Amino acid sequence: MIEARVLVAYCDELLSTASFADYAPNGLQVEGDRPIQRLVSGVTASAALLEAALALEADAIVVHHGWFWNHENPCLIGIKGRRARTLLKAGASLIAYHLPLDAHPLLGNNAMLGQRLGFCDREPTTLGKGLAWVGRLALPVLPATLAEQVSQQLGRAVTLVDGKHGMLERIAWCSGGGQNHLEQAAALGVDAFLSGEISEQTTHLAREYGICYLAAGHHATERYGIQALGAHLAEQFGLWHQFIEIDNPA
Repeated sequence: MIEARVLVAYCDELLSTASFADYAPNGLQVEGDRPIQRLVSGVTASAALLEAALALEADAIVVHHGWFWNHENPCLIGIKGRRARTLLKAGASLIAYHLPLDAHPLLGNNAMLGQRLGFCDREPTTLGKGLAWVGRLALPVLPATLAEQVSQQLGRAVTLVDGKHGMLERIAWCSGGGQNHLEQAAALGVDAFLSGEISEQTTHLAREYGICYLAAGHHATERYGIQALGAHLAEQFGLWHQFIEIDNPA
């Protein structure tokens, strides 16, 4: 059992939150009225996640996508108000870590995604303090084969832009919405770049840069860091922990 603010202070130091200029607040977003013994982790603090976590009598929910974002109405009305009332009525806390969790070298989304997909020689680049990583495939493969392998590992059909013909070996990746980093990835000299989302211009840029692009889903590429963080906190402080998957095709 641990107080929410003590747990958050530990996470802030672990994830080096002060070194990131994020567009969402990291740390304690809603303070509950009891110490934490039962911890649930999930990708996004949706109503479905709250209901599932509170059904398990969670004292705190730790997520990658919290509630408060730059340029959004900060008022607790509508959907946000309903979510807040649900959480406050239960007396549970909401903790969120965004970019610091993407970038962490051991527990982060990119570190865990590269491990999940079996990439070799994995290392962070200087882009965004580790928001993009680079490595190589265990064996050179054709673009369609790589797309099938990623689809199988993530349980989600991947969108492939075959901008490079022939065998692929070097790959870069950025979890979530990293398609705007395609130019930087191409500059690294990789054969393929993987992220979560795809925009209209991504297809043309990948073809013109001569690089394969794989869009594997924002949610699907950001499931593993929050699980790793939850498991780490459970081990560190003797907490009960469970990750809850809320299906999201995006």
